[in-house]
Amino acid sequence: MFRFKQFSVDQAGCAMKINTDGVLLGAMADSQNSMSILDIGTGTGVIALMLAQRFINAHIDAVEIDVSAAKTAGNNFVNSPFNDRMIIFPSSIRAFFDEHPGKKYDLIVSNPPFFINSLESPKAKTTLAKHTDADFFEGLIKDIGVHLSPNGACWFILPIQTVALIKSLAIQNGMYLQKEISIRSFEHSEPHREIVCFGFEEVSLEKCNLTIYDAVNVYTEEYKKLLQSYFLAF
Repeated sequence: MFRFKQFSVDQAGCAMKINTDGVLLGAMADSQNSMSILDIGTGTGVIALMLAQRFINAHIDAVEIDVSAAKTAGNNFVNSPFNDRMIIFPSSIRAFFDEHPGKKYDLIVSNPPFFINSLESPKAKTTLAKHTDADFFEGLIKDIGVHLSPNGACWFILPIQTVALIKSLAIQNGMYLQKEISIRSFEHSEPHREIVCFGFEEVSLEKCNLTIYDAVNVYTEEYKKLLQSYFLAF
């Protein structure tokens, strides 16, 4: 059980546990007038819960293909102060969109499977949670282009080697890169993740950096400030 300031997250049955990638996305993803939010591949539900805390009037749908993880996320939603605004769908995102063709969202977020065409984990659940191929992203970005509101925003956190593919697919589906945040462990480290935001409006690209540690096990003030509303330690 991982306890936050306003909610707790049970991680039982979830291959992908709470990690830095997820909480960064939950703390940074934003959109104007976010009344409807979709979390794709919600896992434990932590990102959806963080967004529910931030956007107090928003309704949040969360989709998770792993039935066990979806059950855990659903329980986490029910046991949260935001339970009347959150729904879990134990489904693939493709099936979800097929069943809800008219749904539109102001904010779509995803910490997706990220190892493309790489060696698969011997553990089936971890493989499902972490591995995919380019065809998955092609279908995902196409669907997001259909279900994102005209003024909405779509946010991903991705490893560096996957970002170029997502940028290309977004452009092919009529979306523009609006924000790009490079994440690095230490000030002089190379970035290991990027948070990217896409939308239909062509605007000046906003680029920035986020450093997690000042030293080993010592968080930067920027990181602590970002997560201060969530983490008991901050």
